[in-house]
Amino acid sequence: MGRILAYIMLLSLLLSSFLIGCGGTKQIVAASEEEKMAFSQTEADTVAIASDETEYEILIIEPGFDFWLQSVAKPEGYYSQSFLENRNQIYVTEWNIRVTQPFTYNPNLYEAQIDYNPSIDYGYEVNYKLYNYFIYFQRKYNQRLGPFVPRI
Repeated sequence: MGRILAYIMLLSLLLSSFLIGCGGTKQIVAASEEEKMAFSQTEADTVAIASDETEYEILIIEPGFDFWLQSVAKPEGYYSQSFLENRNQIYVTEWNIRVTQPFTYNPNLYEAQIDYNPSIDYGYEVNYKLYNYFIYFQRKYNQRLGPFVPRI
């Protein structure tokens, strides 16, 4: 009986240490000086994400985002459009879930749903700016909108 109890305790200890080791979340990579400058800005700037072909428009009024987009984000052309579309679909889905749960997620961060239809070709620029806003948002507010660590 004592031997069985010892095995159970040992198994329990190994299992809990395994779960603790696997359950940790990946931390967001430390911000650069330029990124810290963008995050510390207080004056709101507006970035329009629009496509004339699809009549699609998002206005982002976020202090520091335009500066971050110009100075920190990877340049246009770095990612393929299909990469951006795939990530945006994941991020928009999680974003919209959080908008509908104001008691679970901060309603000051998740104010309005985003109407993003993966069957519509919004073009490269819309997908590029939307993707980068999600990266900016996750890094600035220490949020995770998907399984990926938001990196630059």
